Amino acid sequence: MSNFFLFSHVRNWYAKWERPVSSLSLVGGFIFDAVTLTRIDAFWDNFWVVAHLFIVAVAIIVINREEENSMDIKDPARLHFWLINILQFFFGGLLSTFLVFYFRSATLSVSWPFFLILVAAFVANESFKKHFARIVFQVSFFFLCLFSFDIFLVPVVIHSIGRATFVLSDIVTLTIFGIFLWLLASWSKGKLHKSARAIFISISGIFVVINILYFLNIIPPIPLSLRDAGIYHSVSSDGNGNYIVSYEDRSWLSFFSYSPDFHEASDTPVYAYTAIFSPANLSTNIIHNWQYYDETKKSWITESRVELSVSGGRGGGFRTYSIQNNLASGNWRVSVETPDGAVIGRLRFTIVSGAPVNLKIETKS
Repeated sequence: MSNFFLFSHVRNWYAKWERPVSSLSLVGGFIFDAVTLTRIDAFWDNFWVVAHLFIVAVAIIVINREEENSMDIKDPARLHFWLINILQFFFGGLLSTFLVFYFRSATLSVSWPFFLILVAAFVANESFKKHFARIVFQVSFFFLCLFSFDIFLVPVVIHSIGRATFVLSDIVTLTIFGIFLWLLASWSKGKLHKSARAIFISISGIFVVINILYFLNIIPPIPLSLRDAGIYHSVSSDGNGNYIVSYEDRSWLSFFSYSPDFHEASDTPVYAYTAIFSPANLSTNIIHNWQYYDETKKSWITESRVELSVSGGRGGGFRTYSIQNNLASGNWRVSVETPDGAVIGRLRFTIVSGAPVNLKIETKS
């Protein structure tokens, strides 16, 4: 009897304070994911996502089964009430995981539309709880999460990236989602049938938008990510697996500079250094696209494209660099790209004539 009373007390307390508790759990879960999720190719990190997807799928099926009995979703004594909260919690865990993983591979100046979708979904998960009682909202969220997961899991599994791999992600997502819909229909034929048209429109919209974003190179080139990068006056190997770089020692205010000055004396090279993380057994090529800003045309002009090899598996990223000589004064950037043109990262700097001063040496191990 005392256990029942305790459960009833906890249940009623949560029903009263669920909004602030939910908000704190989402923020805490995001911080937890950012700290604990280490590698996109790690088994346990991906098992974490699979477990969340499985729980979400089961919760959706059971929720709609329960709704066939017309239960009161606002009654904390009902199973339906708790399933809605479980669904919201695990959706939040999935979306925070994707935000962490995709952020590591993103250049916000390029990928912001896709990030806007994920952030909007994250906010909607917190703000529109009542919609989780609607099958269209549940199924659409599940499809978005499943698609976001397959986009980076398929390259990790088959050790390949590119457009053909993305199309395979399309096929895998639609196949798994089709199985899920079949199971859902087996448990709640009436609800699924009534909402079939709205679900088709919603899923088709998500599918088309994500494919458009990918082929426009707006989706980050996950699972690749830029672990370290810089524009240096020299880059060399010490023979022990370390790289020695030299750079200008600037004031701390330069950290906030969008395009810091880089002093270049005549006939001195400029080095673009990058460390690209790629999952184990996934070796590929990247491009250092050296571009200058043409003030007359008001656009970026490619000066040189340098193709470099990247081997997967190293936690700190595969280190490589490219060199350019006699760069004209003005605004420059090095876009680090995949062969298909997806931007992994960008290095911006402003060439200023004159010998560099206060050069510092750094060892990158």
